[in-house]
Amino acid sequence: MANDNLLAIDIGNTHTVLGVYAGDELVGQWRLASHSERTADEVAVLIRGLFSARAVDPAAVGGVIIASVVPALTPVYTAVSKELFGLKPLVVGPGIRTGMAVRYDDPREMGADRIVNAVAARARYKRAVIVVDFGTATTFDCVSEDGAYLGGAIAPGMAVSMEALFSRASKLPKIALEKPPRAIGRNTVHSMQSGVYYGYAAMVDGLIERLAEEMGVVPTVVATGGAAASIASEAKSIDHVDEMLTLEGLRHLFELNRK
Repeated sequence: MANDNLLAIDIGNTHTVLGVYAGDELVGQWRLASHSERTADEVAVLIRGLFSARAVDPAAVGGVIIASVVPALTPVYTAVSKELFGLKPLVVGPGIRTGMAVRYDDPREMGADRIVNAVAARARYKRAVIVVDFGTATTFDCVSEDGAYLGGAIAPGMAVSMEALFSRASKLPKIALEKPPRAIGRNTVHSMQSGVYYGYAAMVDGLIERLAEEMGVVPTVVATGGAAASIASEAKSIDHVDEMLTLEGLRHLFELNRK
């Protein structure tokens, strides 16, 4: 079997997402917890099991690319790549070709996922775009009409906001992150859900309006990440939801650097 499949690995603060591509088709996709104390042996066992359950042949993997915002896990997945596939992975970072001008003051400060998302959105929409990634942090990344990365904003994620509320207000209970029946909560749980859910949607709309004003265009707005679909149903400024945007960006970057 030809070893031309690509394994794309997106290591986030809370979850690690893996995707296997055969050409431009995503043939397998998994989500793992990003436990920084995991060893390469543990991760290798997990990946072997996931591949087996989906009938994905490890011998068919001919390339690996990693984007990581957890420095402790980057060498772990690098070691796994060498052990399972005999491949040194391409790690997104300084020196990688992106095909995109970066106007950030110091590009080395950027999280790898931010540039990956920007590259993916530009490749897909080919116009000015704002990517909103709902993760542990919620990031807003702006790409100009001429395809340059401009920068953006970073806000606490919804789960982080909720955890801060639980830990700082002793009388407030832990609750599920979900849409309440109405904005005016009639009990403590619904009141908290309203503040986080509707408040977060309003923050997204307000910040996108401010960012678009500074960009001087009406951009396409695409949301990705765990809470993207939920918030997109309420936030009026979001045009598209693409949960695979980061994996697609990794695939695009791998092809660009291989060429």
